[in-house]
Amino acid sequence: MSQLLQNALKGLQSLLNGGKMKLTQTEQLGSLLAVLKKYMFHGLPGLNIEMPAVLYPAPLPQYDGRSPLKQEPMEINPSKPIVSKRKKAKGKQKKGHQGEELKEANGEIGAGAASALGKLTLHEGSAVGSAYLSTPSGGSEGSSPAARDRASSYLSSSPWKRISSSESDYSDAEGGLQSKMRSYQAKVRQGALACFLSTIKSIEKKVLYGYWSAFVPDTPGIGSPQSVSLMTISLKDPSPKTRACALQVLSAILDGSKQFLSVAEDTSDHRRAFTPFSVTIASSIRELHRCLLLALVAESSSQTLTQIIKCLANLVSNAPYNRLKPNLLTKVWNQIKPYIRHKDVNVRVSSLTLLGAIVSAQAPLPEVQLLLQQPCSSGLSSNSSAMSWLSSSDWRRDASYAETLEESTDMLAASSGEPCWLIRLCISIVVLPREDPCSDSDTSCTAGNIYEPSPVRLESLQVLALLVKGYFVMAQGYLMELGEVACRCMEETDPSIQLHGAKLLEELGTGLIQQYKADSIVAPSQRVPVSLVVMFWAMMLNGPLPRALQNSQHPTLQASSCDALSSILPEAFSSLPNDRQILCITLLLGLNHSKNPLVKAAAARALGVYVLFSCLRQDVMFVADTANAILMSLHDKSPNVRAKAAWSLGNLTDTLIVNMEMLGQSFQEEFSGLLLLKMLRSATEASKDKDKVKSNAVRALGNLLHFLQPYHIVKPRFTETIEESIQALISTVLSEATMKVRWNACYALGNVFKNSALPLGTAPWTAQAYSALTSVVKSCKNFKVRIKSATALSIPDKREQYGSVEQYAQIWSALVTALQKSEDTTDFLEFKYCASLRTQICQALIHLLNLASGADLSCIQETMEQSGDMVRLYILQYLKSGVEGDDTGSAPSPQERDKMLSEALEHVRGIQEPSGEAAKKAITAYLEGILTTYTSAAESCGSLL
Repeated sequence: MSQLLQNALKGLQSLLNGGKMKLTQTEQLGSLLAVLKKYMFHGLPGLNIEMPAVLYPAPLPQYDGRSPLKQEPMEINPSKPIVSKRKKAKGKQKKGHQGEELKEANGEIGAGAASALGKLTLHEGSAVGSAYLSTPSGGSEGSSPAARDRASSYLSSSPWKRISSSESDYSDAEGGLQSKMRSYQAKVRQGALACFLSTIKSIEKKVLYGYWSAFVPDTPGIGSPQSVSLMTISLKDPSPKTRACALQVLSAILDGSKQFLSVAEDTSDHRRAFTPFSVTIASSIRELHRCLLLALVAESSSQTLTQIIKCLANLVSNAPYNRLKPNLLTKVWNQIKPYIRHKDVNVRVSSLTLLGAIVSAQAPLPEVQLLLQQPCSSGLSSNSSAMSWLSSSDWRRDASYAETLEESTDMLAASSGEPCWLIRLCISIVVLPREDPCSDSDTSCTAGNIYEPSPVRLESLQVLALLVKGYFVMAQGYLMELGEVACRCMEETDPSIQLHGAKLLEELGTGLIQQYKADSIVAPSQRVPVSLVVMFWAMMLNGPLPRALQNSQHPTLQASSCDALSSILPEAFSSLPNDRQILCITLLLGLNHSKNPLVKAAAARALGVYVLFSCLRQDVMFVADTANAILMSLHDKSPNVRAKAAWSLGNLTDTLIVNMEMLGQSFQEEFSGLLLLKMLRSATEASKDKDKVKSNAVRALGNLLHFLQPYHIVKPRFTETIEESIQALISTVLSEATMKVRWNACYALGNVFKNSALPLGTAPWTAQAYSALTSVVKSCKNFKVRIKSATALSIPDKREQYGSVEQYAQIWSALVTALQKSEDTTDFLEFKYCASLRTQICQALIHLLNLASGADLSCIQETMEQSGDMVRLYILQYLKSGVEGDDTGSAPSPQERDKMLSEALEHVRGIQEPSGEAAKKAITAYLEGILTTYTSAAESCGSLL
């Protein structure tokens, strides 16, 4: 029977893996999952569950009743126990290390014992849970000898005790027919789990999460037993291989579940008549943590232990800890520490992966910040040997650096508080020789390899990079040490180690840049001093970084080194020696000619960063060289290279605008007109490329058209190109491209309108540009695009730029219609931009009033008669409110808004147009009424205050 089931499950799995089985209907998937759930418990001692024929998507656990246990069909006479010799263990296990060898007195598990197992529940607060997980907050008692002794004593007294370090599924004490039968049953369970894994891979995740409660544990209600789940197998199955299979399935379910789990919330006490779904999911997350930690302490098989830790890492990566009560991560943190020094290399690697997941979980989390500041514990070495290897470094003995280093180190040590044991641990793993001999699982260990195996070192570097990314304030105290680690790694021969060293360097550079951004929350006194940053980058550029950049045999390392080089703090770059600055620029310009698209893309992006540096952007020669290099990459056959080049071209044109505003006409005259024309043509061509290229190409076009001077515009060779460029922008605004592209196109047209030298208002493209913007402001699904189009419509500062009376009337009417439709959307995510949109439209309307001519008054009056009440309401809201929502730009203050409307009123009063006198009086009275209402309300509010 078991063999038949095995073959049937293998057949199902083959159909799923081959894509021949299409689970398109709920009934089909539900039937399959019901069968798989039944057989993943097949023959499990102590369990005999009854499953419905079909599982349906449901937020709560479904019926999986347990029937009375039947006598096993092939019972062996207990009066004649089977005796066999145990296999001799390969090595004596240390006392208390992940559980002890467990013996089975009899070769069977009787019905009474199995019944006892069936009654074992794992709900929170149970004796088993407290035995394993009752740890003090400051320590790691769950993995201490005392805790493991309690775990072992409990397991040894249980009839379902599991086998420890044997390589086979069962010990030789279980012989004969019953042993074979249990082996067959275990294979059925493994087959069902393997089939379930294939099912998970063949259906959409959102469909799978409908069955979450059928396979993932939840805290049971008072007086009710816990429903069976994948964790039941992970905790109770006697076969290590089956336990590992169950954990693999659970990992696959958790993988990519962040969006589903993000609804979880239990930060407040819910006292309601019903339990919200968010609380149910939060309860399930807590129970997963508890059960996995329980399995971690009880497990003895290294392979299964690795799967437990991987599963925990997947859970940590996807759980929303910022919405959950604290202490979950603290328990995981304290339990995993001892496994970092485990004899099995795979366990060590997975333990570091888990620590990396904790460090990167919604970073920075206050709970993790406290854990990182805790003193070293649980037997981990806390000595400073990891730092002693730095004392011999040449740069440290350089007298020119000694004083700066000493002052900066003292300041950083005072600001970063307690030493971080995790940083010290990872550094020691990467740079220090290993302390213990190779274990059986260290396949990479050779006689000449004195360091930890490469996977362990790589994972340590990954943890360091994540820690620097999420908790830079803590890592900055080790800036020079971590820089030295990056140097040491890039000097090694292993390409993977070199690559991770470059990635660590990039994260360090990015962290320094973030500290100096205008919106940084780090106080100036807490930042790394620029002098130390200069020393840091001087060490990098005098070290292996230039060699890595020129290592054409390893293009991935070259690309990663380009990214690292682009993370230099601009303030530090300007203080580097001149030859180091020239070295950086020369290397990047040279790599832009690389035949490898990965390297070329990275170099193009890095040039786009450098062209924004204040010490470089005013250098006309550098800007021109960079422009030529970027234009070459913009025509590359690789879409990724073109996308990076377009981004850099956008940055370069931003620099042109800054220089125009700061240096005036002198810079514009120095900049080559021929190169400017070439940039215009290339950007126009790129605006017809893929969306990733197009979004920055249109941004560049707007800047270039804004940069043009009258002497450019009058040249015949520019005329046609300008026309084509503007037509490209108009087409993009009206296209079905992504919203980011259309937003950039609207922004670009606004930039075009800022150039008074262009014939806006008289050129044939004027009507087309306004028509495109008015169409978008009225009907675009994306409100941020509507906002940007309204902004563009309010930029021209002369009446003649709006064209004819009919053109002006069209724009005015479109804005009024857009105001009326400012809440028309079916996407609830857009509602948060409603206030911003109304603010921008009201500003545009007042701006148009300020420029209106006598001939325009009749159109305005007609709108007032039709929609006056609606417009009045929104303008009053505009006058009263502060800056609302996002993307309002530099919105004026309420006082400035009041002044703008008053100026518009005075402008209308001053219009001398006999034929429009009636319209003028009506509009004047309308505006006076709005201002009177606003002033009265403001005075009333002031008197109340």
